[in-house]
Amino acid sequence: MTINCKGKLIDLTIPKVMGILNLTPDSFYDGGVHSNDSIILKHVEKMLTDGATFIDVGAYSSRPKAKHISEAEELQRLLPVLNLLTATFPDILISIDTFRSEVAKKSIEAGACMINDISAGNMDHQMLDTVAKLHVPYVMMHMKGTPQDMQQHATYENLINEMLFYFSERIAAAKASGIIDIIVDPGFGFSKTTAQNYELLKHLDSFKMLDKPILVGISRKSMIYKPLNTSASEALNGTTVLNTLGLQQGVAILRVHDVKEAMECIALTQQLNPES
Repeated sequence: MTINCKGKLIDLTIPKVMGILNLTPDSFYDGGVHSNDSIILKHVEKMLTDGATFIDVGAYSSRPKAKHISEAEELQRLLPVLNLLTATFPDILISIDTFRSEVAKKSIEAGACMINDISAGNMDHQMLDTVAKLHVPYVMMHMKGTPQDMQQHATYENLINEMLFYFSERIAAAKASGIIDIIVDPGFGFSKTTAQNYELLKHLDSFKMLDKPILVGISRKSMIYKPLNTSASEALNGTTVLNTLGLQQGVAILRVHDVKEAMECIALTQQLNPES
């Protein structure tokens, strides 16, 4: 199973790591940390050195009840950093965490190679056609509502069946638009309670029937630290545990804050299947 990034085929048979670079002041774990060029470059260099295949850059916080910002502000945060990263690391593979088609277009033109959309095209109906024209891989996530109100929509009669129906419909729409490389993100923490997140994790291998690579973003989320009565800053060990469970169910990409530890998860779980 491969995806095409800038003409380079990325083999997802062996899972890959996507390192997170948040440019927002209010993200749940590292908001406001990456405040200048030097800090950004040092962080990205470490993630690449530690083994990240992709760097996911986001400038719009999608945590519950996050503040809404304009498209202009999102681009103002993103574009200078994209220029900095592509100039410093010419071979870098950058994913853009956005639900806006114009942000996607300008980011790809600035050197990014993948779009990671929390809304699967539902928050901007130009997104699927735009991604198709850009000829880049597309990560589509499951979420009901918006970041501002999603936790009010955490009601399901059958969580897994409803999510599979959702992805079947969104994959069909993406294919109809002409998108070739589609990646599925179940959206841990998005319009889901802690109990629902663990139900999802328990049945993650059900999503193999979609025949698409699965991306999981569990890193340091409240589904880890709330049951442990700790905090995001103390959730690395729990992240490692849940990433391992995900890998055992066929996850192809781990989206994480801590690349080295995620790479170790992959290396050790690969020992269980040395022929792969």
